[in-house]
Amino acid sequence: MEVQETRVQTDRVLTIPNILSMARLVGVPIFLWLILRPEFGGPKSDGWALLILVLSGVSDYLDGKLARRWNQISSLGRLLDPAADRLYIASTLVGLTWRGILPLWLTGILVARELVLLVMVGILRRHGYPPPQVNFLGKAATFNLMYAFPLLLLSDGHGWIASLAAIFGWAFAGWGTTLYWWAGVLYVVQVRRLVRADAKAD
Repeated sequence: MEVQETRVQTDRVLTIPNILSMARLVGVPIFLWLILRPEFGGPKSDGWALLILVLSGVSDYLDGKLARRWNQISSLGRLLDPAADRLYIASTLVGLTWRGILPLWLTGILVARELVLLVMVGILRRHGYPPPQVNFLGKAATFNLMYAFPLLLLSDGHGWIASLAAIFGWAFAGWGTTLYWWAGVLYVVQVRRLVRADAKAD
């Protein structure tokens, strides 16, 4: 998480924050299986899928909090945390789009942003730079989307709870998508500055 930017990193693997991040990664295929069960003739398991998303959000908060408090920030944790975030977003996009809850155009916008970042990471590696640290804006975007997806999943039903979930879910989805792209644009600007600085140095 962003707290890892300002603290000394270690090579420790078996820390509590890392174990939490690993548990989040294990939950990704389980969540995707649960959300897609109705599409393959199985029973609807949205309640269990929602529970996994909630637990993922809680563990996402805790791993950074505990890493800071217990001084257990590690190089592995720096990789696991954003990887888990992206995999949950990707699996949720697949599941909700497959079920027709998310429109293709919104999925396309979010996927396009990830493709832009992949290109930027490739450019950085070519110039010998590691990927930039996760910033607050990117983390805020992820949190918005992680709120939006469970609410949109909950909206796939009937009654006032589903209607209310749809309203708040689409609000969070709009904010999250906007922040997601804003963070991506800042990422591109950062990469451009580094490349230009390299060119001047040569």
